[in-house]
Amino acid sequence: MAKVLVTKPITIKYANEFIKKFHRHHRPTIRNNGRWALAAVGREDELVGVVIAGNPVSATYMDGFTLELTRLCVKEGAPKGTCSFLLSNCCSIWRKMGGNRVITYTLESESGASLKGAGWKLVGTVKPHKRWINRTKVDGIERANLEIYEVTKYRWEKELKEVV
Repeated sequence: MAKVLVTKPITIKYANEFIKKFHRHHRPTIRNNGRWALAAVGREDELVGVVIAGNPVSATYMDGFTLELTRLCVKEGAPKGTCSFLLSNCCSIWRKMGGNRVITYTLESESGASLKGAGWKLVGTVKPHKRWINRTKVDGIERANLEIYEVTKYRWEKELKEVV
């Protein structure tokens, strides 16, 4: 029997097009901090999910060995486990590149089930803030005041073991 899912590299631009169509609460990334993107492809070459991996947004985590998954999006009806599949593949790729930690964030309203299923640990809470209120432009693009900035988020982390 053929595998239900395979990963394929895709451009960040194409991943953002998918995110624009299917993400429940986030818009596409607007900054060029992406390093790479992966697609989850199901049967009959149907694109069912994407993830964008980039530099950490917070300077606290910019150590050269930490990767942030800035967007993760799957279509409704994607095979069960698609999120965990993409998370695990990103971690494996980053470990092979010499990285040792991957972080991402979920909203307070999200369970984090895919992260738990992929062995991630909940490591922090980020309360809503207004630190960006005076920064109206990012890379020359107007920063919208999104509702997502007004909700509590949880930071998740996956420590990567060395490849032996």
